[in-house]
Amino acid sequence: MPESSVRAAATVRPARPDEYALIGELTVEVYVHGGLVPPGSSYVRTLADAADRAANAELLVAESGGEIAGAVAYCPPGSPYRELAGPGEGEFRMLAVRERARGGGTGRALVQACLDRARAAGLAGMRMSTQPNMRAAQRMYERMGFVRTPDRDFSPIPGLTLMTYAMAFRPS
Repeated sequence: MPESSVRAAATVRPARPDEYALIGELTVEVYVHGGLVPPGSSYVRTLADAADRAANAELLVAESGGEIAGAVAYCPPGSPYRELAGPGEGEFRMLAVRERARGGGTGRALVQACLDRARAAGLAGMRMSTQPNMRAAQRMYERMGFVRTPDRDFSPIPGLTLMTYAMAFRPS
């Protein structure tokens, strides 16, 4: 598929069950082949299990040029996938954008969809975490209005510290 068609405006929508395997593969591809998670990590199973994310969070995809260009898990209050969010906050996790779709607004569209869902639910803000080497993603988050919350940084496994960000919503 030509790169220009992948860079077309992304449409974000809920994932369909027939797409879960593809979403799991995409997420593993981005995290493992992108050097973010070692291939032998137990976390690879979690990344691959898009069906569980869909059952326990809201699994969203960005479709562009007729293909799934990215995915994210929006974790509202009550989702077992939440790691950081406090009462009244949303969280998103496992944002994955195909390499050829990066820089074209796919990641931003997925994050915006999470923000829109949290605002529509009347939540006070959004939290998320990222790895220190995800610099492009961090720039995007900061441009979108997220601020670093280093007091909330944590280590899910020895040797990996996740950086945290938050966005507080203004009352409407």
